[in-house]
Amino acid sequence: MFPHLQSLLGIFVILTVAWILSENRRAFPLRTVVSGLALQIGLALLLLKVPVARDALYGLNGVVGALTGATRAGTSFVFGVLGGADPPFAVTNPKGMVNFAFGILPLVIVISALSALLWHWKILPVIVKAIAFVLRKLLGVGGAVGLGGGSMVFLGNVEGLLVIRPYLARLTRAEMFILFTVGMAVVSGTVFVLYAMILKEVLPGALGHVLVASFLSLVSAIVIGRIIVPTEAGIDAVDAAGSRYHSSMDSIAHGTEEGLKLYWQIIAMLVVVVALVALLNVILAVLPPIFGAPLTLQRIFGWLFAPVVWLIGVPWRESATAGSLLGLKTSLNEVIAYLSMAALPKGALDPRSMLIMVYALCGFANFSSVGILIAGTSALVPERRDEIVPLALRALVSGTMASCMTGAVIGLLPVV
Repeated sequence: MFPHLQSLLGIFVILTVAWILSENRRAFPLRTVVSGLALQIGLALLLLKVPVARDALYGLNGVVGALTGATRAGTSFVFGVLGGADPPFAVTNPKGMVNFAFGILPLVIVISALSALLWHWKILPVIVKAIAFVLRKLLGVGGAVGLGGGSMVFLGNVEGLLVIRPYLARLTRAEMFILFTVGMAVVSGTVFVLYAMILKEVLPGALGHVLVASFLSLVSAIVIGRIIVPTEAGIDAVDAAGSRYHSSMDSIAHGTEEGLKLYWQIIAMLVVVVALVALLNVILAVLPPIFGAPLTLQRIFGWLFAPVVWLIGVPWRESATAGSLLGLKTSLNEVIAYLSMAALPKGALDPRSMLIMVYALCGFANFSSVGILIAGTSALVPERRDEIVPLALRALVSGTMASCMTGAVIGLLPVV
């Protein structure tokens, strides 16, 4: 029973820290906090404990298989053996044939094109509007915030703001901060399947869990955002901006282009980040060993973030390992963190800790995302740049808190 109480303490601490950081502590949105927690707990229990919903969620692995198989058909044709085609020679080490850049990462381009097509066909907008309706009714946010936040779950932080572009100039400062927090706390639909591919060997039903994590973090982001910057009366808009595409082929072309940009961005970031981490570890290795082992960046992160992950429900004996993952995610990005998680030795994290960390890591809250958010939003509403920069920097903290709160909610419930 203690581990669940540990997660409950974590939720209380996160809400308390948000209140301490609040610009107006007297305006604590109690109704939003209670409604948000109830919504998160209800969704988590429904999707992870009710057999029908849970089986449907795990059944999404078939979607992963279909999309990866379709992508492999394209990569095999273009890249041959590097892209997953049958090799014309005997393979003695199958794992050595896995090529992340040409065999796995192209999923991002395919999903981006598919998302754009579903948006043009009005399928995603219907889902987003339904989410916006629920957020308005239960959490009391304006229509523009509900619509923008719901869009971010599928399109990403800057792309989600494009959906409500006509309203950006008129959003209140509090509404802007809520949207920034959502953008930092969730991940976009273009990377859902990629993360599921990375995690499929260590977590059954990985795609379903990534989907649930993003939806739960959408709720916790609104809760945390409203506490830190209490909401003033906002825009009650319910309609998205006009269609972004002229035809189905136009949507596929634009989606492919955006996916290609993301593809190269991820590749470049992985090359640079992995190289810099390795270089820093070489430098740290010059120092005397600590506790019988060389000093590494991962160990430093483990010590720094161990108290945080303990609060959300990870046992202390595993907190250094889990803390290093949260540190990598915050300082570098969640792709590096998930890759590191998938490479952990068997038993490094028990199933409950693994599930908590999958949810806590599922967000864009890192320094590079802050830069992207500032650049993208400033281009959309340049007249508000003086507001955007400080709010985006604060959203790094609030977005991290929101994702950790989602992990704590999962730790609170008997879902493993």
